[in-house]
Amino acid sequence: MKFVDYVTITVRSGHGGAGAVAFRREKYIPKGGPAGGDGGDGGSVYLEGDPHLYTLLDLRYNRHHFAENGQPGSGKNQKGRDGRDVIIRVPLGTVARITETGEVIGEVLRPGQRLLLAKGGRGGKGNAFFRSPTNQTPRYAQPGEPGEEKHITLELKLLADVGLVGLPNAGKSTLIASISAARPKIADYPFTTLEPVLGMVYVGEFRSFVMADLPGIIEGAHEGRGLGLRFLKHIERNAVLLFVIPIVEEAVLPIYNTLLAELEAFNPALLEKPRALALTKLDLIPEAAREERIAALQAELPADLPVYPVSAVAHIGLETLKEGLWRQLQAARMAHLAEPAA
Repeated sequence: MKFVDYVTITVRSGHGGAGAVAFRREKYIPKGGPAGGDGGDGGSVYLEGDPHLYTLLDLRYNRHHFAENGQPGSGKNQKGRDGRDVIIRVPLGTVARITETGEVIGEVLRPGQRLLLAKGGRGGKGNAFFRSPTNQTPRYAQPGEPGEEKHITLELKLLADVGLVGLPNAGKSTLIASISAARPKIADYPFTTLEPVLGMVYVGEFRSFVMADLPGIIEGAHEGRGLGLRFLKHIERNAVLLFVIPIVEEAVLPIYNTLLAELEAFNPALLEKPRALALTKLDLIPEAAREERIAALQAELPADLPVYPVSAVAHIGLETLKEGLWRQLQAARMAHLAEPAA
């Protein structure tokens, strides 16, 4: 299935039904009086979070969503039927904006959460509503209120616990394929990963977290170079960022700093997220030289940065990596719960 994370749709809520002007005409009630019922409310348009979706592909081919109008009232104080609502199912992490102004309506983060896009018009009051001691036979009723029509831009920002950040061909796809059931395309050329891939990583028997493999970031990604600009937004949702750099690279620290600079240029708040570093392709270094290489890199890198030398191909260090990421996730969640409510 194609991954689509940006789409514009048109939504329209239903008009409210008109109130009725009617009078009772019953055999044994000589002065029946007004009996016009209220009109029904127009249907509304909502987004609803669906945890089984991960793309906005369906909405690319179904861009118009119109709710039903409310029915008019009728005699005998009968209220018109309310218009049916329209529920648009979207993946978790979907942000809705007014297309013309960019104003954020809200975001869908939880399964079953509903976000109102366009509210249906209220039904008009029938003439029975306006009866009073001084106006026994009102001959007027309210029209229904009009609905709303809006152009809505939906943007998906993937919800994943751990996001992989690295240059093209850093081994991100091989890593996620080795520690989860995800099966991304793996090849030896730049930008093999053209769209995000999610994988469920299990730690022991009862613990798990979601990892996202994102297209590689190159220098200047925040300016639109490569594929990074389009997918940098998905990193905003990750609780922990796992930087992936091959241990065989001569300039590990400069690469790490380049990646940090791209994240900062896109959104400085990304630097506040917990980080870890996976030094991949450990199997390419002779076993006798591994300890010396790892020690040299750890002395060069920031002291507070967790470093995990791994080989996804040879399955070296993967369990240690998963345990370390799990601990960082738990710490991040506890810190989030400790934050004062806005």
